[in-house]
Amino acid sequence: MTAIGSVAALYRYPVKSMLGEAREVLVLAAGGVEGDRALALLDVETGRVATAKHPRLWRRLLQFSATLDGAGVHITGADGRTVQDVDGELSAALGREVHLAGVRPPGAEVERPDPEDVLAHGVDADVPFATLEIAQGSTGTTFVDYAPVHLITTATLDRIGAEAVRYRPNLVIATPDGVPYAENDWVGREIVVGEVRLRGILPTPRCSVPTLEHGPLPRAAHAVRTVLAENRVDVEGFGVLPCAGVYAEVVSGGTVRAGDAVTIG
Repeated sequence: MTAIGSVAALYRYPVKSMLGEAREVLVLAAGGVEGDRALALLDVETGRVATAKHPRLWRRLLQFSATLDGAGVHITGADGRTVQDVDGELSAALGREVHLAGVRPPGAEVERPDPEDVLAHGVDADVPFATLEIAQGSTGTTFVDYAPVHLITTATLDRIGAEAVRYRPNLVIATPDGVPYAENDWVGREIVVGEVRLRGILPTPRCSVPTLEHGPLPRAAHAVRTVLAENRVDVEGFGVLPCAGVYAEVVSGGTVRAGDAVTIG
């Protein structure tokens, strides 16, 4: 095993495509991070999962925050007010009827425009989109995009010049002397974080989400344009795509803490 750094930050996102919460500790099991993407909004008209990947319809989700405690999930608007009537208030805010779901429907799908089309035509443009089944790399029941865990390094973030929260990782790995986009080479390798063992399974393709407003953070086109220019990867089963970070499966679960050492074999 080779030491590569330590855990700089931990995040979970109780409701898909809403802002999440920084954590000092995360619990990981085969199905993923405890409390992560446990809920999602379903578009009542189409039955598909609402995600800011389709910014014309759903980018306003990134103005809401979700936290989780012993009493359940709490959703807060940009004004700091707790949402009480979740389906009603969010349907009104988003301009489409939605339903908050805690069970992922079989074959659950999202709509994903090409990020280059969104960059070229704007977030309000009616551009073509692909329909993708989510959680294809997960044995869990949550609303993850692909795999149970998502990691990204500080070297990659520093190279791009964008905030970690734009990429919605679970683990940010501090690699002071690391190489940007080194996560490409973690596929098929064992990643040990504290008492947890992971295995990289796929470079993380980037959609237009990192470019969008995240709460008080403004638009940031470079958050994907840089990756488009520097790190297009042939992702097995998906084609050549701009990538930053890596998806991983949980080989052996447990607790991960901020500051834990990270090694790769």
